[in-house]
Amino acid sequence: MEKTPLICPSILASDFAKLGQEVAAIEAAGADWVHVDVMDGHFVPNLTIGPAVVKALRPHSTLPFDVHLMVAPVDPWLEAYREAGADILSVHPESGPHLHRTLGTIRSLGAKAGIVFNPATPLSILEEVVDLVDLVLIMSVNPGFGGQKFIDSALTKIERARAILDRAGSPAHLQVDGGVVAANAGACVAAGADALVAGSSVFKGGPEAYADNIKALKAAA
Repeated sequence: MEKTPLICPSILASDFAKLGQEVAAIEAAGADWVHVDVMDGHFVPNLTIGPAVVKALRPHSTLPFDVHLMVAPVDPWLEAYREAGADILSVHPESGPHLHRTLGTIRSLGAKAGIVFNPATPLSILEEVVDLVDLVLIMSVNPGFGGQKFIDSALTKIERARAILDRAGSPAHLQVDGGVVAANAGACVAAGADALVAGSSVFKGGPEAYADNIKALKAAA
């Protein structure tokens, strides 16, 4: 794919004492989406952002809020995050008993529906719900913490996911998250990704560096 990928900075890597300013700064620096990592300390070993924080951040940016729910059970939280300002809600197949229903609920709330594949989650699930997803997220680390090293086998998984989407004629975005840096961004896009979640590689160096960091990712891809 020749297209410049969407850059979706993960605010998990930002300065939590200045979250509103950080979100405004990445928009000014050329980010495409704001990626919000929601962790419940149960489904993944970390605790992060609740709906009240998303609601507080919403006035600070006009960008789509791409909310990745690492929460189980996930269904009781969908409405709260949508009402808080999420434009995209992405869920893990393992986070509830009825994925088909969960994805349908997200769309019924007026949000875009995403499905997330951990390194060991089989892609065969995608074939069963491909008509219900607007975003497919391939995790290139095990979820729970920022700053982890990219798992190289994710590239093959991105290729396989791209093939499934193309076969189905799906317009869904294919996103990759975990250890994405300028050095591997090109390989991710070559494999078929069109959206890159990046944390440390966007937020390093402080706000005056964000524009250059985002440009470097786009150029590398």
